[in-house]
Amino acid sequence: MVENIIEVKNLKHSYGDFLAVDDVCFSVKEGEIFAFLGPNGAGKSTVINILITLLPMQKGTVRIAGYDLATQQEKIRGSIGIVFQDETLDRDLTVWETLEFHGRLYSLPRSMRRQRIDEMIHLVELDDKRNVRTRHLSGGMKRRLEIARGLMTQPKVLFLDEPTLSLDTQTRMRLWDYIKKVNEAGTTIFLTTHYMDEADLVSDWINIIDHGKIIASGTSLELKNALGRDMIYLETSDDEAALRLLRTMEMVKEVNRSTRGLAVTITTDGAHCLPIIIARLRDEGIGVISVNLKKPTLDDVFVHYTGRELRSAGAERMTSRMLVKGGR
Repeated sequence: MVENIIEVKNLKHSYGDFLAVDDVCFSVKEGEIFAFLGPNGAGKSTVINILITLLPMQKGTVRIAGYDLATQQEKIRGSIGIVFQDETLDRDLTVWETLEFHGRLYSLPRSMRRQRIDEMIHLVELDDKRNVRTRHLSGGMKRRLEIARGLMTQPKVLFLDEPTLSLDTQTRMRLWDYIKKVNEAGTTIFLTTHYMDEADLVSDWINIIDHGKIIASGTSLELKNALGRDMIYLETSDDEAALRLLRTMEMVKEVNRSTRGLAVTITTDGAHCLPIIIARLRDEGIGVISVNLKKPTLDDVFVHYTGRELRSAGAERMTSRMLVKGGR
């Protein structure tokens, strides 16, 4: 068994004079759900496109499922599955025909192909839709079909690019039920998402990339605990003056601007600090419009390291619609 199913060392990639990926190193353990997060332009999509063989590797070494990316791309393509962010289904094919075509594309023997089609349709609960053209499926059903297609070749690693984007909450939860089943059966999941609650709840390990470098990594709990004990969100009558004042207070670890006002990370118990902070602001003539005290979230982690929220920054996409197989 390969302990690290993905190993990336000293990966660099440039577009002309622009260095998009700068000496990136990370590993993914076999059987885990690995979240790879980053704002638009961070280098995330470039890294992913290199891993799935859509971009040539310029510098560095990459091994996936024991295969060297530089010399064994076909072996890697046979070991991975991909679900792209954008829908890539043929609207004129039925559910069954979609999976049949994918199996033929990768030369699965007929008996194996038919067996896998039945297994995948049953896994994603599309039994009663097997002869329905994809144009008539709901958004959630289409995503389930794309996951089934990505799993047809029994990949060791399944890359999921924003798998639940634009789906309602109930459909997102159902889709994650299927993904967890796949993971529990032994498939490693490489996930990108702009839903921080998803990354928080399902990921075994998280890497955050920005400006071409890995800037934070760890479990969700480790990343949140590293921020501080509590977070205070403040809206004031003068955020600039409040920002300067808060940065002088010993109990304040860090202050950042956010879409919810000022995000204040403190070093001790929030219930004790909050009245002191509010009193100091009022003494300086700064009015407090709203206040919210809470434990750090993964959103707070992302803002802390990148200076922006993932939703406001946007999410990068895997740029090609081409379908390929599927250290800490």
